[in-house]
Amino acid sequence: MNRVLGKVAIVTGGAMGIGKACALMLAREGAMVVVTDIDAASGGAVAGQIERENGKAIFVKHDVASESDWSVVMRDTLATFGRLDVLVNNAGIGTVGTIEEATLEAWRHLMSINCDGVFLGMRYAIAAMKASGGGSIVNLSSILGLVGDGVAAAYCSSKGAVRLMSKSAALHCAKSGYKIRVNSVHPGYIETPMVEHFLDLAAERRAQTLKDIEALHPLGHIGDASDVAYGVLYLSSDESKFVTGSELVIDGGYTAQ
Repeated sequence: MNRVLGKVAIVTGGAMGIGKACALMLAREGAMVVVTDIDAASGGAVAGQIERENGKAIFVKHDVASESDWSVVMRDTLATFGRLDVLVNNAGIGTVGTIEEATLEAWRHLMSINCDGVFLGMRYAIAAMKASGGGSIVNLSSILGLVGDGVAAAYCSSKGAVRLMSKSAALHCAKSGYKIRVNSVHPGYIETPMVEHFLDLAAERRAQTLKDIEALHPLGHIGDASDVAYGVLYLSSDESKFVTGSELVIDGGYTAQ
């Protein structure tokens, strides 16, 4: 308990799935949490749940691709809690499409969220963390930021970019003496609304598609959001004070093959 006691954390895409699990876990371990999402109703409900559980949280409606929205999130965070210690850049979207099928419009939309959102978040977080003496940035990538998938050209590209963007920022912060650590997390298939949507696209083959996905993971099943949240908690805490520029892979053995 209290692994992040007194820390102030922003969790983007905190309304559901991995983001929601991270927000709730950080709060239960003592952090004050700023939940952000474009879904105000669900995001507000997560912040409300934290408050009902005797934690401290606010919700800010947030499009991570918008720099003006990032300015508001940081302003509200500092006005409410006075500092920033942790940023979890979780918000992201997924699309299916080969390099031939992907349209430039869809590519740019995905990149604006998965890459621009992480870039902007780190820029704003670093400025705030420098002022408060350091912190930890955790960027959600994917197994598809480590290995390829022929039917996910844009998604693979974006998550690979998050991995190396994290390393570049980690080196910059470390060599500048900021005491800010930056790491990426690479989940396998996790039971989230995004994966549920992918399975729904399979229609009548949904059950078989799930079995096929489970078979890709040597442990024999997909993960749940708390599996990832525990990893994010570790990287957010002082337990990982010597960890920066690294990948934490949480994939049931998917990329070990």
